[in-house]
Amino acid sequence: MGAMPVHTAKRIKMRFDSRLDKIKIYEAGKPIELVVREYGVSSDKIVKLASNENPYGCSPKAKKAVCDIVSNMAIYPDDSMYRLKQKLAGRFGVDESELIIGSGSDQVIELLMHAKASTGSKILINSVTFAMYEIYAAHVGAEVVRTATLHHDLDQFYDLYKVYNPSIIFICTPNNPTGDAIESQKLLEFLHKIDSETLVVIDGAYMEYAAAKDERYAVDAAQLIAEFDNLIYLGTLSKAYGLGGMRVGYGVAQSEIVTALYKLRAPFNITTLSLEAAIVALEDVEFVDQSIALNAEQMSRYESFADRHNIEYIYSYTNFITLLFQEPLNSSDIALSLLKEGMIVRDLSGYGLNAIRVTIGTSSDNDRFFDLFKRLL
Repeated sequence: MGAMPVHTAKRIKMRFDSRLDKIKIYEAGKPIELVVREYGVSSDKIVKLASNENPYGCSPKAKKAVCDIVSNMAIYPDDSMYRLKQKLAGRFGVDESELIIGSGSDQVIELLMHAKASTGSKILINSVTFAMYEIYAAHVGAEVVRTATLHHDLDQFYDLYKVYNPSIIFICTPNNPTGDAIESQKLLEFLHKIDSETLVVIDGAYMEYAAAKDERYAVDAAQLIAEFDNLIYLGTLSKAYGLGGMRVGYGVAQSEIVTALYKLRAPFNITTLSLEAAIVALEDVEFVDQSIALNAEQMSRYESFADRHNIEYIYSYTNFITLLFQEPLNSSDIALSLLKEGMIVRDLSGYGLNAIRVTIGTSSDNDRFFDLFKRLL
């Protein structure tokens, strides 16, 4: 039998949607396993303070609940998410029809973008804020308009709103990656000036920390959606509740918005284990309160450390702090030097800032950070 012919014609390179050319890949904090491989640091010496996870883990009751139902993994989850919606409805004082659950709150952001924006739409965001707003806008060909200020300046937001008439406005309070927040009264005043055809997204991923720190910055989701039919409030169980690995987020809005999003939502978008963990975590109020109190205690250590060493920082309403540097200090060099010692922090040079973002860890985690950072200085 003769040899098979060899095709030498040049293969045509596959083409993708041209919008992908403008999309930057979101870079999550480096995983511990990668640092072990790249820098040879023993895994037990690595401290990860880069992704704003809860350093105290999650509720022990939630862990037990997940272990108890592992045998049910062959069965699809309850797609109505009835029990989880009951818990969230009780917490916020809203109806279950005013809730949508996502695989992290970023999935709800993606649904919102596809529901409300398209090619030619304008999306209004802060100059430095959560990167996925811009990435999801690029998915649909929408144009992003940014403010010029580091912190959320609602006067500037309103000025740009009048000029560009955006389809969606994203307000991240407290803001990631800076940590600043907006007083609820100022937010209400701003919302009253926005027409009902513009969707306003209030991203409250870190709201549990802000509300505990200063009630003036607490956002009442039920009040907002009762007053504004063009608003959705986003939350997550990845931060204060310590369920980052379970990927559970949610949106609170009037039922018309929720219904529109359900037309885009994939079925079974939350796993059985994630649902059970979220339900039980919401019940364990004591664990969350204790985590927030410990965070506040350790946050004050970072503020004192920064003051003693003349390092500028952004006053934070979250579980992380942003340290700002002046030349000759360079955030990329600092982050890399820390990384080689097994300390993972987030370099913010990609946001145009000479800064690092540090998750507030446990007391021993923070001791290690302070020790390493002093040596670098």
